[in-house]
Amino acid sequence: MAMVIEGEERIEAPLQTVWEALNDPEILKACIPGCESLEKTSETELEAVVTLKIGPIKAKFNGEVRLENLNPPHSYTIIGEGKGGVAGFAKGGADVTLSEDGPETTILAYTATADVGGKIAQLGSRLIASTSKKLSGQFFSEFNRQVSGETEET
Repeated sequence: MAMVIEGEERIEAPLQTVWEALNDPEILKACIPGCESLEKTSETELEAVVTLKIGPIKAKFNGEVRLENLNPPHSYTIIGEGKGGVAGFAKGGADVTLSEDGPETTILAYTATADVGGKIAQLGSRLIASTSKKLSGQFFSEFNRQVSGETEET
């Protein structure tokens, strides 16, 4: 059961700053809903543990995240796959594109895909689609907050 989610965030930060944040495991971990750990295993690979509640099912997913099609500092593809035991699996990715809107503003556009199987898939496509959309929105709005307000944390 696959779905596509598109969106855009206007981030008050220079392009290079946004690009670096997209490649920073600490920032990504803070933005991924339910993320318990995210560790870099190579330049383009990370391992993640994420706990998600989708409808009545709460599952802990162990998975990996890969960065592909890197075109610094303008675009990349982030792909994740997680196994949640009896709950099933979730996999997805997002093509992320950055463009400048003046020296201090970056437009981040994304097209995300999500696919689930197992028990989760039995919950119905409307619940999964709305949850996927909500999680994507949470990730990118939190990312925006982290990057545009990053002076608070550094």
